Amino acid sequence: MGALQEDLRNRLRALGFDEVRFASVHPAQPASGLREWLDGGLHADMDWMERTADKRLDPGKVLAGARSIVILGVNYGPSLGTPPGPAWARYSLYADYHDTMKAALESAGRLLEELCGSAPGDHRYYVDTGPVLERAWAARAGVGFIGKNAMLISRTHGNWLFLAAVLTRLEFEADPPVRRSGESGAVGLLCGKCSRCIDACPTQAFPRPGVVDARRCVSYQTIENKGVIPAELRAGIGSRVYGCDTCLDVCPWNRFAREGRRMILSARQDLAALGLRELLELTPERFAEVFRGTAVKRIKLRGLLRNACVVAGNSGDRSLLGPLLRLASHPQPLVRAHAVWAVRRLGGESQLGAARAAEGDPEVLAEYTRAEPADGRVSDAPA
Repeated sequence: MGALQEDLRNRLRALGFDEVRFASVHPAQPASGLREWLDGGLHADMDWMERTADKRLDPGKVLAGARSIVILGVNYGPSLGTPPGPAWARYSLYADYHDTMKAALESAGRLLEELCGSAPGDHRYYVDTGPVLERAWAARAGVGFIGKNAMLISRTHGNWLFLAAVLTRLEFEADPPVRRSGESGAVGLLCGKCSRCIDACPTQAFPRPGVVDARRCVSYQTIENKGVIPAELRAGIGSRVYGCDTCLDVCPWNRFAREGRRMILSARQDLAALGLRELLELTPERFAEVFRGTAVKRIKLRGLLRNACVVAGNSGDRSLLGPLLRLASHPQPLVRAHAVWAVRRLGGESQLGAARAAEGDPEVLAEYTRAEPADGRVSDAPA
């Protein structure tokens, strides 16, 4: 497409995308270890990954006749810094990127139609929610390379890119991948001997470079896991109340990261100002008010309270025993279980016993004076 493709690239950048690259879907994206990862159970209970594996490996099963993928990236770092208090994954300190990028992607689709004559049904876009291996395709298109932390690392943006993919029946000239000595596609291509990401992981979630065991990952445990966080991992969660950036933060490539334009993003720095006590005392109404329009809303109030209890238990701050003791009587069993763990960790078990005995409920008292549930689960109703 030549000049037309470059015109499209420039027009897409004008919409606010910091990266615009093109990849051909032929040959189909190699498995990149996906099958092995799934077969090893490293995806935990994210069953949708297994159900959609065939589509993830073959874009033609997502959009029949697909010829190209347009990879779009939005830089969300690095100027926010590391605020004090409970730690939030950097991306969560913005309005939900799924929503804010959607409007720009709709505009991108219209550009394909206006500039290239594409019909509305000839393209399909996804922002981290569809059966597309965005990071693998971004590496093929030269946006960056897959690091030992299994993340896409850009020489321009470091580890801080939201990725979106537009599958299209149009055929674009593919951009070249990142290469070193003629080699491309290898995990850790430009990492050298560095293993800071693996060494820094607080829960040892990397069985080998480029492979994450979701069952041990703090991001999985605090976001995707809807049940009990395994007791042996809770100390490693530290102060991380939602997600984890440790393996991204320590990457030396971030020293070269440029600040993004943030035309598509909307910062929510007020979230970082929330104290741990305030999180422990959240009501349904306050949760809805504060987290409406953010990615945090997806874990619901019970999930955030669960996480906050773990962080409180790790804090060593006995002044939090008051709100934790109140959460020990929370309607949600999931919250109660983690609140009791936190109270015990802070040395307040005697107060917990008195509080439970005062309620005169021997069955509930027995529940919270025993060890962790044998099956590692706590029943929970929707909230």
